This record gives sequence, structure tokens and C-alpha cells, in this order.
Amino acid sequence: MLPIDEEEDTARADVSGEIRLPATLEGTGPIPDSAEIAIVGGGVIGLAIAYNLARRGLTDVVVLERGYLAEGASGRNGGGVRQQWSTELNIRLMQESVELCRRFAVDLGVNVWFRQGGYLFLARSAAEVARLEKNIAIQNRCGVATRILEPAKARDIVPELDLTGIVAAAYNPSDGILFPWPFLWGYARQAAAHGVRIFTQTPVGGLERQKAGGYVVHTPRGAVRARRVINATGAWSPRLAQMIGVDIPTYPIRHEICSSEPLKPFLRPMVSELASGLYCSQSMRGEIVGGVTIPGHASTYGMGSTLEFLATYARRLVRLMPILGEIKILRQWAGPYDQSPDGNPILGAAPGHPDFLLACGFVGHGFMMAPVVGKLYGEWLTGSPPHEIFSRYTLARFADGVPQGEKEDFNIG
Repeated sequence: MLPIDEEEDTARADVSGEIRLPATLEGTGPIPDSAEIAIVGGGVIGLAIAYNLARRGLTDVVVLERGYLAEGASGRNGGGVRQQWSTELNIRLMQESVELCRRFAVDLGVNVWFRQGGYLFLARSAAEVARLEKNIAIQNRCGVATRILEPAKARDIVPELDLTGIVAAAYNPSDGILFPWPFLWGYARQAAAHGVRIFTQTPVGGLERQKAGGYVVHTPRGAVRARRVINATGAWSPRLAQMIGVDIPTYPIRHEICSSEPLKPFLRPMVSELASGLYCSQSMRGEIVGGVTIPGHASTYGMGSTLEFLATYARRLVRLMPILGEIKILRQWAGPYDQSPDGNPILGAAPGHPDFLLACGFVGHGFMMAPVVGKLYGEWLTGSPPHEIFSRYTLARFADGVPQGEKEDFNIG
């Protein structure tokens, strides 16, 4: 595991208590003494699991969030949802996740501004083209309509591109983008409407395993006895797990992002350059939202913004789309990738702890995987047979180091 910089953004909202944003989330009392399931982490993963449990009838659930909703990675990402991956399991998971995103406004009653303008990946070398072709063969076998494009065809999709040095592109028209905050709030509203108790400003200070089974979850507002605990704290998952002696080999990496002034709509797909990790899209309000990989950053919980990122992003973006040379940047921020050793999530029960369940290690893509992971957790914990992800992506696969099986190598954009 990489060393961790102890600098940490400790900003918090100034109101403590049970979440009170929409009317359906109003709390009526203190934290309950007991619950069937305690979900630690009120990001999109934890809330998606809570919603799916409750809609299937398991409503004795509490969600404990140390800060406010959308404080962590769930509120700090670019909103992309894609099916272009390098392993069949992740491709099939994301096919279902995209379909759930398509139905989100109808199923949960919240408009998340989901639009399927596609993802356009740009290659500058023969090695990158070979990588895309290998992935596309798997994607096509799964029914995803990704195809390799000549540079001129890429310009047909985004006429503003400067194709100097671009040798090919990969494009799947059914990938998409949505607005992260209402996505998370939609899960929160509906989970609460079904009976889930959601508490913000409630950090977990201790986790105690009980001899008779289950756990006592200690918070400044009281303790909750839960038969099961789900660790959905993202980049902070190792800290929670260490409270009961479980080691999780994930670590946080800061990734920065920014948003421009609104422009007249012109950019339909998410555009990503493989060589630099540059990605950008245009929101429904017209902002250009994007980021770029900055190599060499150590593992850190610090989420501050840097001039290095802004300068690197500006150079790369203007090189790729010179038309954007005069735009104004309005906001810049950062969020933590929850990096796992093999690029795949860590799910299911921790070894030796059958009632301590994990939902972490998603790198930068827990947001887009949340719909399907929440659904599969909801089905499993209400009596359905567990999906293969809960045996394929278990923590036990790291017992002897990084596994040699399927490694996800397309964790970009």
C-alpha cells in the first residue's frame, strides 16, 4: 500500500442531525438502538444499496454519513456512465447500469439529466489502438456497439477536434453522462420514503464485533447494534475495516476536475484522450466539465486544488480543441479515487467476518457502477442467490498479492 498523506479536508456543514433536505427525509427521533443493517457511508454506493434493500422490503436499515450528502467522491465526479471496459464482467455490469440510468427518472422520480451522447476515446499511438481493438472485441461480443473510427470519422462526431497526432478513435453511442447530485439525492429520497433512516454529520468512531453475531457501531450520537454492517465509505474504507482488524489494500488518489462558464451546446459525447488521461464533456447547462491525469501524485486524503492541474488541463484541452482557448474556468475541485490493486471493486463479506460486507475499491467508477451494484446487493441480502461479483470480487483474492486473473486496465474517464 502507498504511504498516506494525513492532510485531510475536514470541512463540514454546520447543522448536525438526521438528513432533512427533502420532506421525505425528515427525521423524527434519535439514532435507533438497533437495525438489521447499518450502512456506513452516505455516498451513491451506500444510498443505492439502501434504496434497493428497502424497495424489496428490508427497511430496518440505517445509513451513517460522517458529513453531508455528496461530500465525498459521489459529488465530485464528472458524471460519466460507460460500457467501454476491458473485462467481460465489468462490461455486462455496466450494460445493466446504463439501463438503470435510463429508467432512473421514471423509477425514482428524479430528473438526473441523463443523455446518451456516447464516449469518444482518442488514440495517439499504435499501442493505444491495439488496446482499444482488444477491448472492442470483448465489448462487441457482449452486444456493445463500440467501433474503431478513422480520425476523420471522429471529427464527424466532434467537428471542433484538432486531429493532429490522433491516429484512431473508439466510439460507443450509448454511453452517457448524468448530473451527479440529483442522482445521489434521488436514491436518498426514495430510500427514506421506503423507511430507511439516513443520518448525516454522524461519523463512526468505533466498530465492535459481538460474540453472538453482529456489530455495535459507535458514533458521537449513540451506538447502533446491527446484524450486518456494509462498508461503503469509499477511499476511507480501510479505516473502518481496521477497527475490526480487517486490512483492505486500497488507497486514495486525488484527482482534480474543473468546470467552465456555460457555452452554447456543441459537445455531445464525453471525449477522452488515452495518452494524457484528458476527458471533457458538456453539461446540459453548457459548462465544459473535465480533468486530466497528473502523474506522480502520492496517495493522499488531501483534496486541495493545484495550479499544476489547471495549467496541464488547459494545455491539453486547447491542444485538442483550440476553440476552447478563451473560455473562463469558474470552479475547480478534487475528489478521491478509491484505488484497488487490480482496478476492480471489492465486494461481498470480509474473510472471517460474514456479516461485515464490503462495497469499495471502485477506483473512479463507483458512481457509474452504483445502480447495478446497489441492485445486486439488494437482491442478495433479501434472499436471492448472490451474483458472481460477490465471489469474483471478494477481498480474499488479494491474500497472496495482486491476483493474476482479469485485471481491469481501462480505468480512465
